[in-house]
Amino acid sequence: MSTSTVSTLLAEISRIARNAGDEILDVYRQPIDVESKKDSSPLTQADLRAHAVIMQGLAALTPDTPVLSEEASDIGFDVRSQWRRYWLVDPLDGTREFISRNGEFTVNIALIEDHEPVLGVVHVPVKNSTFSGARGAGAFLQSGESSPVRIAVRTPAATPLRVVGSRSHASVGPLEAYLDKLGAHTLLSVGSSLKFCFVAEGSADFYPRFGPTSEWDTAAAHAVVDAAGGAVVDLQGQPLRYNTRDSLLNPHFLVFGDRTRDWVGVLRSIA
Repeated sequence: MSTSTVSTLLAEISRIARNAGDEILDVYRQPIDVESKKDSSPLTQADLRAHAVIMQGLAALTPDTPVLSEEASDIGFDVRSQWRRYWLVDPLDGTREFISRNGEFTVNIALIEDHEPVLGVVHVPVKNSTFSGARGAGAFLQSGESSPVRIAVRTPAATPLRVVGSRSHASVGPLEAYLDKLGAHTLLSVGSSLKFCFVAEGSADFYPRFGPTSEWDTAAAHAVVDAAGGAVVDLQGQPLRYNTRDSLLNPHFLVFGDRTRDWVGVLRSIA
């Protein structure tokens, strides 16, 4: 895609994500009714209303590009495996944070090409801020109605390191063992894909994930981190890939900004 095409697409996807965020906030201001999905994870009207807005927006913008959303994920791998290019969506990432009303939830929309996230938008409804990024175009943060400003990971990493971790799905044993070997650091617990975004904007250096995530949880923010100069890799140091098998669960992974450090090597020192 040309630079102008990417810029236009980022702006359009940001608009769709913000519209979905408006739907979420409308529910957020009212008493919240919570249902349970088959996997016992929570579901609210905010998830469903945001999903509807995003699906409508993407259908109008790119009618020939398929969409895989958390709220419409029952698409078999026999179909998905034929997709070279598709949208990967989490209409409300951090439903538990939404229910607890701590503001740490996001709208995630990613464009996947050949198993890699090449464009992503992460909107934070409570703050009315939008992180976006695309391969070759850089990463940006738009606050309110102001123009987007360029963001980048911090290099070199801070001393002590600033680490972010999951608020709702801590995996204490593996995480503690890793952090013990990492050296001096501070640890901030944050919900949803905001952890990636903190790394992308340089306010955090590192996000190790040793708990379960689905591909729609990570793809949009993964694209932003990549565009900001960082990386998202599995525990063997290989870039996280998407839609490569029947399962939509990610392997454990590491997100970092400073590429000069051997983040993966720390794992080898853990007995």
